[in-house]
Amino acid sequence: MDEGNTRARSSIRLHKELSAIWDTPPGWGRLAAVNHTTIGKRFMLTAFVLFLIGGLLGMLIRAQLATSGSAFIGAPIYNQIFTMHGTIMMFLFAIPMFEGFAIYLLPKMLGARDMAFPRLTAYGYWCYLFGGSILIVALLAGVAPNGGWFLYTPLNSQPYSPGINADIWLLGITFVEISALSAAIEIIVSILRLRAPGMSIERMPIMAWYLLVTAFMMLFGFPPLILGSILLELERAFDLPFFDPTRGGDSLLWQHLFWLFGHPEVYIIFLPAAGAVSMMIPTFARHELVGYRSVILAVMAVGFLSFGLWVHHMFTVGIPHLALAFFSAASGLVAIPTAVQLFSWIATIAQGRPRFDVPMLYLGGAFVVFILGGLTGVMLAMVPFNFQAHDTHFVVAHLHYVLVGGFVFPLLAATYYWLPHITGRMARHSVSVPAFWLLFGGFNLTFFIMHLTGLLGMPRRVWTYPEAAGWDIFNLISSVGSFVMAAGFALFAVDIFLQLRFGERFRRNPWRARTLEWATPTPPPSYAFASLPVISDRAYRADRLDPDRIGPELAAGRGYLGAARNGWMETLGVDIASGEPREVVILPRPTYLPLFTALATGAFVLCLLFKAYALSIVPLLVVLGLFLAWTVSSGSRRDLEDLPIAPGKTAPPHWQVERPPSWWAMSFTLTADGVFFASLLFGVLFLRVVSPDWPASQGPMLDLRLALPAIAAAGLAALAGRHAVRRLLSGRPLPVALVACAGAHLAAMALLVAMIAGLGDPTAHASRATHFALLAFAALHAALGMVFAAFGLWRDRSGFLSPARSIDLRIGAMWHGASALVVTIALLFAWIGSAP
Repeated sequence: MDEGNTRARSSIRLHKELSAIWDTPPGWGRLAAVNHTTIGKRFMLTAFVLFLIGGLLGMLIRAQLATSGSAFIGAPIYNQIFTMHGTIMMFLFAIPMFEGFAIYLLPKMLGARDMAFPRLTAYGYWCYLFGGSILIVALLAGVAPNGGWFLYTPLNSQPYSPGINADIWLLGITFVEISALSAAIEIIVSILRLRAPGMSIERMPIMAWYLLVTAFMMLFGFPPLILGSILLELERAFDLPFFDPTRGGDSLLWQHLFWLFGHPEVYIIFLPAAGAVSMMIPTFARHELVGYRSVILAVMAVGFLSFGLWVHHMFTVGIPHLALAFFSAASGLVAIPTAVQLFSWIATIAQGRPRFDVPMLYLGGAFVVFILGGLTGVMLAMVPFNFQAHDTHFVVAHLHYVLVGGFVFPLLAATYYWLPHITGRMARHSVSVPAFWLLFGGFNLTFFIMHLTGLLGMPRRVWTYPEAAGWDIFNLISSVGSFVMAAGFALFAVDIFLQLRFGERFRRNPWRARTLEWATPTPPPSYAFASLPVISDRAYRADRLDPDRIGPELAAGRGYLGAARNGWMETLGVDIASGEPREVVILPRPTYLPLFTALATGAFVLCLLFKAYALSIVPLLVVLGLFLAWTVSSGSRRDLEDLPIAPGKTAPPHWQVERPPSWWAMSFTLTADGVFFASLLFGVLFLRVVSPDWPASQGPMLDLRLALPAIAAAGLAALAGRHAVRRLLSGRPLPVALVACAGAHLAAMALLVAMIAGLGDPTAHASRATHFALLAFAALHAALGMVFAAFGLWRDRSGFLSPARSIDLRIGAMWHGASALVVTIALLFAWIGSAP
């Protein structure tokens, strides 16, 4: 008894010490929160509110289309409503909801205390909130985007959309994409580097694999959309003719850039939901997931194939027959790895002893709806049928079957499954079953009928239709079904409220799951685990565990990092492959900097929106200064001894290892930057091939007297940056090398600006506009290279650098090398492209 009391007192003392370090301050201090549990819940709650707004807009659409010749909503408002409905559901609900889900659960599933970059997580949330708010305020003000959630050109080019409606979409969505890209980098680094000791790559829970593949898809899929948005905004704001066919541009360039993002996004939405299904079914089937490795390979295959499907959205624009055949085959091929996952789930249920709780009811609905959506997807992948059904309500029905079956129904099941973890209360399920049948019945009544209206020829994106078309009865049924579905969502919301208010409290793991997140207390504390678990050979994978046994042991501190130290927020960094501990990752404390940085970013976006381009320089410099301010509390001014992490085991702090999480973050940032650059090169090459008069008769010719020195200066900057690292590692002074690095970047930037000035009028022809874009992109890299060099000099002067603490300088060297590569390729590409 005395031993038990001693352990209890020890656990309580450890909990108090960790809470004092990890908890977010009360009151206004909540705005400084960086903890993944808090930020994840904020993401999910904000996404749910926006989902309700998007659903309300969808009901208005169905009310307008219920009868022919309806005067309920006029065309101008209808165009804003249907554009915002799609924009909210695709950009402001689906992806942010998955981000919040990942941010909340990943550390707990992986046996870590937080994500790799908590301040980046918080910054991403504030960017998401402010970007979404811009779009919602625009809707309330009557100036919301009105050219479709895909914003096709030339409809949304300046001559045909002269207001700020399209600008709001372009700038607001780009603002939100900052959040998505930061989340992608955060998720990748956290999965690869922040796991429980012993959790090798093959022992990760299946959900981690799904999220890892999804994050890589975001890393490669979002830059083309960001590029397209920037190019279209440049055309609208400064008349650079990237999409104007009368001046060498082409409107199809927008479609290529948009769907290079748009089709992978469907799977970016689907895969996290499928990962949740792969976590829930083994729990309710009481059997481990059948075909674990096959499912991982299938997920990777889906991620890879999804980037080869984008043209099937463009079958009717005049694509060559060989390309039609290729993309049609690829569109059908992706059904195979998708089916592998479905068969794995079915086999798991068949081999287990399933119990059919409420989450399984919603999963059953997801199976039915998603399979029907997949079948119509195979139909649309066939070119002859696509030609008949393209731009009809058949496509609308297919899209909703795939997204609702592949994301919304699994999300509802996941809500019932994991909400007890968030709240510490079990659902009463008072109205959950009636809510499901209203949702399931209302959804099928709404969208199954749309297949018929589509086959009868009803086009998309129309606000009214003639009575003679004969579509009234089908549209009325669809509209009635939408209101039935809305009633189901209302009951679902009521059920969630009842759980939050009256749910029965429990201690741990109500579903008898075998995954690591249920080993935390519920609701979880800010630090997730009082000590970090060890994934041993006996457990093999993190979904073959016993949370009921592990939880109390970890709460008592019998794991890694089972004590508070120096007021530090600590977790472990592990080897990517083996899961062996490599370093102690010391995370930042709560701070207002992410909020202030997001506010400055929002001010920059608003300046662009209201055409205050000169003024926009001020918030841009503030953003840069605030990001640099993030680093003031990072690192150490002296070398530290290795830190104890468990009895007999030590590890260095993360700033004293060769490749800490920040090194990986820069690697993946440069990957996204490379994808952006490759998309720009693709755009230049595409316009050169399709434009009949490229280059223009007076096309720009780069002056080799400037281009070659610019390449040499960029290369010199990269060499100087590398030389600075070597000097640091050998203990020699740095200032000369870093000053030379900054000076070389300055020279390269000056030469690039001089070449831009010598292009002539970039609005005259797309050849000049693309040269302007290439040179400006290269000049931006040179300018940021100066910042990195100056940052390295400042960190050296402040005492943060030593041979053991070289990571800041090595990250800068990575940028210097990438900048030199960008300058060289951009100038060579521009020079070749300007040749007659």
